[in-house]
Amino acid sequence: MPQLPKSHLRLADLATRKPTDFELVPTPDERKAIAAELGILGIKKLRFAGALTPQGRQDWTLTADLGATVVQECVVTLEPVTTRIDAKLTRSYVADMPEIEAAEVEMPVEDTVEELPETLDLAQVMIEALALELPLYPRAEGAALPDAVFTEPGIAPMTDDEAKPFAGLGALRDRLEKKDK
Repeated sequence: MPQLPKSHLRLADLATRKPTDFELVPTPDERKAIAAELGILGIKKLRFAGALTPQGRQDWTLTADLGATVVQECVVTLEPVTTRIDAKLTRSYVADMPEIEAAEVEMPVEDTVEELPETLDLAQVMIEALALELPLYPRAEGAALPDAVFTEPGIAPMTDDEAKPFAGLGALRDRLEKKDK
């Protein structure tokens, strides 16, 4: 994982009565390393800014804005696709996380709560947030998959309409209507 300067905050050293503001704007080389880690073509712009606010004696809440312009491969044509990402992020870091002892557990509705770390790596939080915001299947404008037809030579290919459960009944109905006329 790329290490960004001033991205590590030791929470015990922060002021406990007021928010601690932060802003990360990776350099071109750092953006290139992040893009390689995420498996995308590139990152044109990346900014992560917000504040860590104390909650009680030990807990913290991170609120931030993530802004990025990323370049990925189109899933159809493999051409570069540029996407703008603007997202708000909230994370809570709590000292007393309940321990789960069951073999299987239900995922909590609140998935933004994490155990309080000694040192918070803002670059890691930024990269994780960016990874979660990336489009899963980026497509170039107008890109579409052609219909794929697979059949043995000499046999008429089956269409999507024929593959539907009631397509055969519809064809039978149409033949019966033609007989009746």
